[in-house]
Amino acid sequence: MDQKVMVVSVLEWGAATPRNKETLRGPAQRVIIHHTALANCKDQKDCMDQLVSIQRMHMKERAFDDIGYNFLVGGDGTVYEGRGWGVVGAHTKGNNHDSLGIAFMGNFNYDTPSKEAISSVRQLLESGVCEGFLHPQFVLFGHRDLGNTECPGQKLYAALPQLRRST
Repeated sequence: MDQKVMVVSVLEWGAATPRNKETLRGPAQRVIIHHTALANCKDQKDCMDQLVSIQRMHMKERAFDDIGYNFLVGGDGTVYEGRGWGVVGAHTKGNNHDSLGIAFMGNFNYDTPSKEAISSVRQLLESGVCEGFLHPQFVLFGHRDLGNTECPGQKLYAALPQLRRST
C-alpha cells in the first residue's frame, strides 16, 4: 500500500492563520488518536465547515495558537491538514512535544469508524514514516491512554489495532 494519501491543505479548507508555530525537534515518536466528538460530517463541504468551527473554538475559547490537531479525517476517508507534519500540536496536555495528533471527525462512543477513514490514516502514517516526519517505531495511543477522557470514543478505541503497524 505505497500510494500517497491526498491531504486537503489548510488553504483549501479556509483555515485562519495560526498565531504561532512550534517545530517538533525531530520525527514524532508517538501518534495520539482523537475524535472530535461532534456529528459525523457527511461530505467535504460539511467537513470543511466543521474544521473552520473547530479551529475557531480552539483559538478563541481554548486560546490555542491554531487548531489543536496535526491532521483530521472525515468519514469518507478525506484527510485534512491541521497543524501538519513537524509542528507541535495542542491535543494531549503534557504530551505534544514528541507526538502527532490525529482526530477522526465524529463521535465514536456510538459510531464505528469507517473503513475509508481507517485506511486513510494508515496511509497517512506510512507516508509520515517514509517522509521522515514519524519515527519508524512510533507508538500509537488513544487519547484516553494519556489523559482522563473518553476520547477517542469506545468504538474508535476498539479499532486502534487496525492502525498499528503490521510490520
